[in-house]
Amino acid sequence: MRYLPLTDADRSAMLAVIGAGSIDELFADVPEQARLTAPIAGLPNHASEMTVERHMARLSANNVAAGSVPFFLGAGAYRHHIPATVDHMIQRGEFLTAYTPYQPEIAQGTLQVLFEFQTQVARLFGTDIANASLYDGSTACWEAIAMAGRITRRNKAVLSGGLHPHYVETSRTMAKFTGDVLDISNPELVADPDDDAVIAKIDGETSCVVVQYPDVLGRIPDLAAIAAAAQAKGALLIAVVTEPVALGLLESPGSLGADIVVGEGQAIGVGLQFGGPYLGLFGCREKFVRQIPGRLCGETIDADGKRGFVLTLSTREQHIRREKATSNICTNSGLCALAFSVHMTLLGGAGLANMAKLSHLRAKQTAERLGKVPGVAVVNRHYFNEFAVTLPKDARQVVRNLADAQVLGGVSLGRLYPQVDTLSGGLLIAATECTTEDDIAALATALEEVLA
Repeated sequence: MRYLPLTDADRSAMLAVIGAGSIDELFADVPEQARLTAPIAGLPNHASEMTVERHMARLSANNVAAGSVPFFLGAGAYRHHIPATVDHMIQRGEFLTAYTPYQPEIAQGTLQVLFEFQTQVARLFGTDIANASLYDGSTACWEAIAMAGRITRRNKAVLSGGLHPHYVETSRTMAKFTGDVLDISNPELVADPDDDAVIAKIDGETSCVVVQYPDVLGRIPDLAAIAAAAQAKGALLIAVVTEPVALGLLESPGSLGADIVVGEGQAIGVGLQFGGPYLGLFGCREKFVRQIPGRLCGETIDADGKRGFVLTLSTREQHIRREKATSNICTNSGLCALAFSVHMTLLGGAGLANMAKLSHLRAKQTAERLGKVPGVAVVNRHYFNEFAVTLPKDARQVVRNLADAQVLGGVSLGRLYPQVDTLSGGLLIAATECTTEDDIAALATALEEVLA
C-alpha cells in the first residue's frame, strides 16, 4: 500500500489558507544557494531496503572513527571516555521511550532523573538553579541573550571575540527576528584574551556580555573582572562553557560572578555522534527563575507525606503560556540529559576532577612536544585541554594532509573563520584522558613530515 499523505488539492487548499502561492514560498528565508534545485546526484528515486542498507554501509566505511586513530579534534566537541554503564542505562525501556512528563503520577522516574540532572548542572556551574536541559550549547547561548534582554529591558549584547563562531552565528540568526543588536568581535591569535577590550564595549545600553570559558582558543578569561564591569553598568555576564570537564579544575563561572551560565554537555556521557544530538546546559541566579527558558523540575511532598517530583515551571510555548512563553526553541534533550547525569553520577566529584587533571596533563604533554616541531609555535600561556598553535602553512591543508596520514590533528581556524585571513595559519588542538603518549608522538611525527 502506498503512503500518499497529501493530494495536490490538499496542498492547494492549505496554501490558500495561509496565503502562499506555492510551497517554494515557505522557504523564502532559506538562502537560495542553500536550496536544492534538483534531486541529489547519485541517489535513486527509490530502492529496496536491502539496496539502501548496502549503499549506506559502503558510505559509512569511508568514515574514520574517533577511537581508531590519533584524535586531537575539539573546538566545542570533545572525545572523553564514556563508561559502558551509560549506554546500558539510557537504553532501558522506561528511559528510551519516555517523552514529556506531563502527568507526574506516571513519570516519577523521569522527573527524578531531571531533578538530579538539574542539581548536578547547578553544582557544576556554581549557579543557584539549572533547568531540565536545552537543545544544545549554541541555542542555549541565544536563550541566555534573550533572557538577559527581558531582565534588563535592553537589546544590546556584547559577544567576546573568544566565543565559538557557531554560537555567534546561531545568535546572529535569532537576533534578526528579535531586533537585538550584537556587538561581535573576532579572536586574535595571541596568548591571552583581551578582557579589557570586552570591558570597554560595555555601556548603559548593554543587556549582557557573553564570554566563553575557556574560550574558543582554549584561553582562560578573567570572568570576575568582566562580571564586575558588566554589573556596574547594569548588564549581566553570560558565561559559555563548551567543555564542561574543564570545571573539574577551574573555578565555576557562578562563583566568579556570572549571572547566567550556559554550555554544551556533550563531553560528559553523550559522545561525538557526528554533530548531534547534543545537550544544552543552562543555569542562573534564583532571582531570574521566572525568566528561565525550558522546564524546571522540583521536589515536593504528596498528600500522604511521601517525597515526589513535579514539573514546577514550564515556560514553553506548547504549555499554557502560549505566546507569553520565554522561548519556542527550548527543546529538552531528555535522553542526552540522562546520559550526562548517569556519567556524572558514576564519576562523582573526585572522578570529574581526575578526568580533568588527566586531560590537562595530556594537553601539556602535547603542547610541549609540538613546541619542538620546526615551524610550530604554541600560542597559549594558559589553557585547560585545548590550545592553539600557528603553522607556516594554511592549517586547512595541513589538517587534510594529517588525515591522509591517519592522524586527526585538530581543527583549523581557517575552517571556523574563513573570512579572517590572519587566522588561516592557526590550528586548534585538543587532548583528553583518551589521548596516549603514542598518539602525541604520531601527531608530532606527522606534523614534521607535513611541514618539511
